Amino acid sequence: MKKIFLKDIANELNLSKTAVSLVLNNRGDENKISKNTQKRILEFAQKHNYRPNQMARGLSLGKSETIGLIVPNISDIFYAKIASHIEYKAKEFGYNVVFSSSNEDAQTEHELISSMLNRQVDGLIIASTQKNQNEILKLKKSNFPFVLIDRHYPDIKTNYVIVDNFGGAKQMTEHLIGQGRTTIGLISIKSELDAMLQRKLGYQVAIKDNGMTPNSRAIKELNFFDYQSEMKKAIKAMVTGAKSVDAIVFTTHYLAASGLRELRSFGIDVPREVAIISFDELGAFDLVDPPISASRQPVKDIGNIAVEILVNQMEDKNEKIDNKRVLKTELLIRKSCGV
Repeated sequence: MKKIFLKDIANELNLSKTAVSLVLNNRGDENKISKNTQKRILEFAQKHNYRPNQMARGLSLGKSETIGLIVPNISDIFYAKIASHIEYKAKEFGYNVVFSSSNEDAQTEHELISSMLNRQVDGLIIASTQKNQNEILKLKKSNFPFVLIDRHYPDIKTNYVIVDNFGGAKQMTEHLIGQGRTTIGLISIKSELDAMLQRKLGYQVAIKDNGMTPNSRAIKELNFFDYQSEMKKAIKAMVTGAKSVDAIVFTTHYLAASGLRELRSFGIDVPREVAIISFDELGAFDLVDPPISASRQPVKDIGNIAVEILVNQMEDKNEKIDNKRVLKTELLIRKSCGV
């Protein structure tokens, strides 16, 4: 079937393009277009399978009905899951979602925000590198609707949805202590991200609160872009020598997967010799041998709540911009902890 345009409908029905546009955008009544004329336009459009130009429709409505989503890495299973829930929830409100990855680069994130604004998205959901304070302040000053997820700027009042990184890591460490582990190591990413700092702090507080001696040598922080090659050295340092660990807390799911692989390469029996636990999980964690204990993040809630907050802000310009949501993680105990 030949594609038809708004001007074709206007010509065929001998009406103005303005009248046709108003009716197709559900503004016929308010512009006093007769019910009969509205019926003719809608029936003709349906019969000929008319599809509106979304950009033109956005201009006429003063909105694009599009949300921009910027995450560090859309291929990471954690962000992919969140993106899926955001997309599904946004559709419930009549919005499409445009995805982009910053690759943990502040300049790329800056360029993506500018690009999204140029595309006239109605709002943004951002998992920031936390190195773009000025950019976030600009968005706030201009009253542009946005919500931060997973990471936020503690010194800037914004809408955000994060998890209790400190509490989750503390709970994980305390569980290992409760299982009789006495020398617990931590493997994390070398980062100034608040989430990583809070996970490290949760581990340290649990060690101290339980009367154990903190040991900085038991903490290994790896380069994000080279963590797999550095993991072997970190595991070797932890499992050899007189001060070897009997448990390891991993602050991300990809570190836990890499760590388990290296533990096996050294012939370490998990969990008999070394118990392991991960902040966040992979879908395969309950399928590997042994199944890996993890602190699961509520990805569906993160996505759904972020969209709800953003839509409220987009559709109500007086919406308060200081909506803080800190969600709890769920501890999943599996055999990697010795149970």
